[in-house]
Amino acid sequence: MSDSQRFPVAAHTLAYLAHRNAYSREQAVSSSVLAASIPTNPVVIRRMTTQLAKAGLLATCSGVSGGAWLLRRPDDIRLDEVLKAVNGCAHLGSAPLGAEGCPVSQAIPKAVNEAMMAANIAAAKSLATFTVADLLKHTAKLPVECPAQ
Repeated sequence: MSDSQRFPVAAHTLAYLAHRNAYSREQAVSSSVLAASIPTNPVVIRRMTTQLAKAGLLATCSGVSGGAWLLRRPDDIRLDEVLKAVNGCAHLGSAPLGAEGCPVSQAIPKAVNEAMMAANIAAAKSLATFTVADLLKHTAKLPVECPAQ
């Protein structure tokens, strides 16, 4: 999975688990159901849930009746935590190195990187103001069951 997709897939996964009220082993949602919701491959979901579990956001159990469930309520999971948990890409990248011997070419990448770092910090601060519960507000008028279930 590309870096640019890690965060959106992780946020979707957590929101879907909250939507399904998956807060215990008995309510676990399988990787195949999660994958159908996104849509992606269940292997991608298992890799993602492993990272989210290491961050303490969810728990998993493998096997035929395995799956994932949330360890925290959706209003207690900030999106900046999700981004950090999956080493996602919310940054603009980095400027290429300049040509040797050219003063402008040597100075501009540093200046561009400083501007992009400021933008990355602003993005992280903004994500910290949103929770998984905020994502669920967009599903309030939708049916409870999804075709993937």
